[in-house]
Amino acid sequence: MTAERTDEQPGPAAGLLVVVAVEAEAEAVRRGLGPGSGTVVLAAGVGPAAAAAGTAAALARGRYRLVLSAGIAGGFAPGAPVGSLVVADAVLAADLGAETPDGFADVTELGFGTVRHPVPPALVAALAGATGGAVGEVLTVSTVTGSAERAAALRGRHPRALAEAMEGFGVAEAAARSGLAAGELRAVSNAVGPRDRAAWRIGEALAALERAFAALPPLSRLLQEV
Repeated sequence: MTAERTDEQPGPAAGLLVVVAVEAEAEAVRRGLGPGSGTVVLAAGVGPAAAAAGTAAALARGRYRLVLSAGIAGGFAPGAPVGSLVVADAVLAADLGAETPDGFADVTELGFGTVRHPVPPALVAALAGATGGAVGEVLTVSTVTGSAERAAALRGRHPRALAEAMEGFGVAEAAARSGLAAGELRAVSNAVGPRDRAAWRIGEALAALERAFAALPPLSRLLQEV
């Protein structure tokens, strides 16, 4: 259960806040939700810092009970092929830490905080059941993977990872500091690995994102899961 902050947050009640990086993703989400959804869709910018700042500002202005990070992402083969959907059961900051003589150490290992925000299991089940998305960890990175070596290193540290994106941990961190649950829903536009823009399928991923939000249960039922 999460704390409900309706007495602390000013402004009209919206219930659900969906945070994406760019306007093309926001438009896909809005098309899927349709008019009168009672949901605020925010294009907060690219990267975890912009996502955290934008989410925190939105939560300070309005009343919400649930936050979703959404958009397109890279998928780890074979579990998340291009065009598929991924529902996070945990949101991880994959490159927040330090390089050491023994390899990468995240900030949790260093004793400075957390790199992992779990998603409430009932919310994961509701999102996956509605969208058909595969369930696994979604990594947040500040630098998109562009080589087979880095892809292998990430999978070595996070064998349950299905996707990488750049905003989820920032969104989840801001939500947690406001006492709210956060989830993450991603549509896969490319494979995580060697950078090959010719192989990206952004239009296909945006169409999948739109279908996913069209398939979500009514807001009142979704909010019951948190």
